[in-house]
Amino acid sequence: MPHPGNPDLPAPDTASLDAAALDRAIDDLAEDAFGFLERLVAAPSPVGAEETAQQIVRAELDRLGFTTAATPVGEDIAADPVAGVPQLPYAGRPNVIGHLVYGTGPSLILNGHIDVVPAEAGLWSVPPFTPVRQDGWLLGRGAGDMKGGFALATLAIAALHRAAPGWLRGRLTFASVIEEECTGNGTLATTRDGVLADAAVLLEPTDLGLLLGGVGILWAELTVRGLPAHAESAHRAVNPVDFVLRLIGSVRALEAGMALQLADPFRQLDRACAVNAGVVRAGDWPSSVPGQATVGLRVGFPPSWTPDEALKRVSDAVASAAAGDPWLAGHPPQVRASGFRAEGYLLDGGHPLASALAAAHQSAHGSPPRKFALGSTTDARIYLNQFGVPAVAYGPRARNIHGTDEAVELDSIVAGARTLARFLASYYAGGGLPPAAAGLAEPGAARPARAAGAAGGEVTW
Repeated sequence: MPHPGNPDLPAPDTASLDAAALDRAIDDLAEDAFGFLERLVAAPSPVGAEETAQQIVRAELDRLGFTTAATPVGEDIAADPVAGVPQLPYAGRPNVIGHLVYGTGPSLILNGHIDVVPAEAGLWSVPPFTPVRQDGWLLGRGAGDMKGGFALATLAIAALHRAAPGWLRGRLTFASVIEEECTGNGTLATTRDGVLADAAVLLEPTDLGLLLGGVGILWAELTVRGLPAHAESAHRAVNPVDFVLRLIGSVRALEAGMALQLADPFRQLDRACAVNAGVVRAGDWPSSVPGQATVGLRVGFPPSWTPDEALKRVSDAVASAAAGDPWLAGHPPQVRASGFRAEGYLLDGGHPLASALAAAHQSAHGSPPRKFALGSTTDARIYLNQFGVPAVAYGPRARNIHGTDEAVELDSIVAGARTLARFLASYYAGGGLPPAAAGLAEPGAARPARAAGAAGGEVTW
């Protein structure tokens, strides 16, 4: 039976890993990985426009010997109790799943999201979807969050194929998913379709540290009605914009109370449960009083809360602020979930998966990696909370993610590939995780949510 990544290579054997040869292969193949990353960045993939970038990912996985498929996300995902509120119809927006299998043995998922946030192009020093190398960094929307992680993983796998042809004894799955930035429904759909494994590594930008947990995240849309009119008679109208800051402030006032409900490691974080007003829309003409104002809110909340409880707390805060105003009392502002409905999550820093990845990092770099949690979320929560599959994020160094001139450090892609390659070789050679630590869910069978144990900002163990 030929090697899955190259039919000219021998079948896997049990030879010990030659770390020096592996690192040479990573160095030799790095430019190929950077080229792959540049192609990905040059394929804009905001929500709704992911397909071209997914085709590039699929072609790269095919080149590495994966058996690949573009798998649809069903519209019925919206009815899943774990799902976020879909942003657009799912037709023409598939996930890409690749499987690399040799014999029997442990299984592992590498997960990355292909969707990127929008770019305010006029504020960038370079066109956001034209990759530019600058002082050891690659600039471009999505370069850091998180297409650089795709390059890191494919570099590690390509180097293993070249330098350690006996590395794979089991199944490696690569999941390139949509909607991580707004719902998590891409990863959720794959898991509901049975794409599961003993463990998962998410390729998020972690500055070569181990990201183990995050707070709950809710997206909520706040809508305020007004009484429209010509601007000349604005004093006799009701402008909903005048209410917006007050109502946003009422939601932000929840932050202090939420902070008191955080357990370690999250209670140590600065503003772990931050409230952000990211979108404000009102009116269509400067000389008209708008009839409606809408605010898109992102609310971090304690992992001890459910998303439904978080939505109720936000709704109650808005209702309380509106109660004292005659207009708002008669025209109550509306609050609805509009995207993320994400539970908090936490993998114990001493879990065998975290320990194995930390050991691989130390082997590659001579010191242990930072272990931390954030006041944000990743799709790791779905594997961990819903299926009991241990999941951790590990990836390259990035800057300005979600901001202008987003970039990934190219050397950190190489450094991270050295860690991931060692981890993969050790994971499969050693038979994976101990049985008690591996995710053993039946494909597609949901498990009760696991207690996250704590809430989000950033904290180091």
